[in-house]
Amino acid sequence: MTDWFSIQDKVALVTGGSRGIGEMIATGFLLHGAKVYISSRKSDVCDATAARLQDQYGGSCTSIPADLSELSSIETLVSAIAERESQLDILVNNAGSTWGAPLDEFPEVGWDKVMDTNVKGVFFMIQKCLPLLRKSATREDPARVINIGSVDGIKTPGFENFSYGPSKAAVHHLTRQMAAQLVREDIIVNAIAPGPFPSWMLSAGVGFGGEVEGADWESVGRGNPRKRVGTMEDIAGLAIFLSSRAGAYTVGETITCDGGAVAVS
Repeated sequence: MTDWFSIQDKVALVTGGSRGIGEMIATGFLLHGAKVYISSRKSDVCDATAARLQDQYGGSCTSIPADLSELSSIETLVSAIAERESQLDILVNNAGSTWGAPLDEFPEVGWDKVMDTNVKGVFFMIQKCLPLLRKSATREDPARVINIGSVDGIKTPGFENFSYGPSKAAVHHLTRQMAAQLVREDIIVNAIAPGPFPSWMLSAGVGFGGEVEGADWESVGRGNPRKRVGTMEDIAGLAIFLSSRAGAYTVGETITCDGGAVAVS
């Protein structure tokens, strides 16, 4: 079992890794022996999270801040990784944004910002990381790409965030298309579609004002079939599976991690 699910000494980049689901995945990777890089738009938050995770869990966690809605920033991030590493074993595209407004008032900026980060950013992160991923990829141990979609890209969202659901549906389809292309090069691409997890984005959506610590997540969880929100073990465990030998024959899938929200919708 240890060999089947091992990510020991793998080099991983988790975008949007300074909080929420990205931080959970980065934590799980650190706990299981990976060398982790995290990126997010706010440099102070990203630096603080990397330092805290490394102090708390050991291993190596490095912050490289970047705004992944901009191609130049993506190129700067990938160049920084290439200066430090000869290859990249795992790329987790988790960076994302949302925008809420009534339909009649939904602005163009709310469409463009979300699509640029959630869809364009994912595509160009994969494209620009290909040289590093190709150096890692072998038939026996493929390189891995995990795109973080959402259940809102599968079912109708409950919020007035009209660009978010379509952007995540695009991520799911992009995952399948990229998987079909890159499996020939021993690079495996899959997606995870999370349901409710304690995060800034969900906190803002349900009226907690972006607060995560101390928020009433039990009340949110009561509306889920599992009667709770997700935990680090839930999302990181699935990401570890997809990054390990056990997940090496799973290609182009979008796997829900949602406590049954899609299944009962």
